[in-house]
Amino acid sequence: MQAGCHIYNSAPGDLNLVAELLRAGKLAALPTETVYGLAGDALNVASVKQIFAVKGRPFIDPLIVHVRDLLHAEELAEVNDRARLLAHAFWPGPLTIVLPRKAIVSDWVTASQSTVALRSPSHPVFKKLLELTGLALAAPSANPFGYISPTRAAHVQKILGDRIECIVDGGACHHGVESTIVDLSSDQVCILRPGPIGVDAIAAVLGEPVTPVKRSPRGQTEAQLAPGMLIRHYSPRTPAHLVDTFPEGKGSSSAWVFLKHPSVSELESAILAGAQAFWLSESGDVAEMMQNVYDLLHNLDSGGFSAIFVQRPSARLPGSEALIDRLTRACC
Repeated sequence: MQAGCHIYNSAPGDLNLVAELLRAGKLAALPTETVYGLAGDALNVASVKQIFAVKGRPFIDPLIVHVRDLLHAEELAEVNDRARLLAHAFWPGPLTIVLPRKAIVSDWVTASQSTVALRSPSHPVFKKLLELTGLALAAPSANPFGYISPTRAAHVQKILGDRIECIVDGGACHHGVESTIVDLSSDQVCILRPGPIGVDAIAAVLGEPVTPVKRSPRGQTEAQLAPGMLIRHYSPRTPAHLVDTFPEGKGSSSAWVFLKHPSVSELESAILAGAQAFWLSESGDVAEMMQNVYDLLHNLDSGGFSAIFVQRPSARLPGSEALIDRLTRACC
């Protein structure tokens, strides 16, 4: 790790030191309830540029800005009635809302677009640092661009520890996948990225239909409407494949990832194919699958496997939209 990179915990003294660093324009990897974020002062252009540089992130990909609450959001965006309804229902929590931005927000944050993505996180560490700093914090996932998102401090230390000032260890992330993103900047309510909060829950609060968007309507080199919309994303370096059936024949140290604990016959099939078997959930619980998916991909990517084969979730599996989205992008 670089000289000065330090692992802090959630003790008040540590958080005060991290707050000082953030106010001074430095970056810090912080836990959220979704994934770990690489945080910097959203209104400090030098800090925002540093986020892009550390991640190797293209400037076409806008950043999510984390705020304390709805009142804080109103300093940065034109907040409408729909946003107020959703914020009262789901903030703090894993919901990002895209709204028309105010002039105080720079082009660097928004990919030069007229909108800004805002979220109020529920993780106590991130909430406390928003309070201590008084800042709005831009915080994309704390990983090299396009790589697997981190859900533990150890992931961040391994993949970014030589590039950043500090990491706050807040334990494993509760949800394990990134926030739901909903676009409220036009007449049509649109889901730009599925996440822990489902389409039906958002539609119920708004009392109107909500349109899901499963793929970016823009090209890979154009400014995106929101983070996490590029076709390939969240990907391990080991070749990864989403499959309906695992490959037959003798494999070469491949990993098979089942959605739930495999049966005896499934384990035997993996052994006969020369593969090692892993699973995302003991019981088939979707929330548990999402909590575990990035952690398992990190472990497999450093496990020396020639390939990773992941069982494709059924679209009929309730609450699986975000899991399907992340695995599709990771394995394409």
